[in-house]
Amino acid sequence: HVQLVESGGASVQAGGSLKLSCSVSNPSPFKYCMAWFRQVPGKARQGVAQINKDGLPRYTVSVQGRFTIARDIASRTLYLEMNNLRPEDTAVYYCAASHYPNWCMEPDFPSAWGQGTQVTVS
Repeated sequence: HVQLVESGGASVQAGGSLKLSCSVSNPSPFKYCMAWFRQVPGKARQGVAQINKDGLPRYTVSVQGRFTIARDIASRTLYLEMNNLRPEDTAVYYCAASHYPNWCMEPDFPSAWGQGTQVTVS
């Protein structure tokens, strides 16, 4: 059973930057797909970015050009670099592992979730 632990959430001003990290307990999720999701109260969890086993990224439209997903398999760490942050990016951000690369950013498919880290943009 894989464990995911996020860190790096904070409060920042609009236009600022943050880098989230997700520590992964074993390397197996990197053989499938890993993703970042976010959720605000009262709304469904939304896929933000994914990276598949070949290292290819994909992003939801609202973050394209501003967010970058990356991974370091040696250190078993997933990253989400967020630039030019906007108030609408405010959410709890979750790291997730999925065995379904074609559905990696769909919230019903991950097999493991982190506890979340709060990002607040004002």
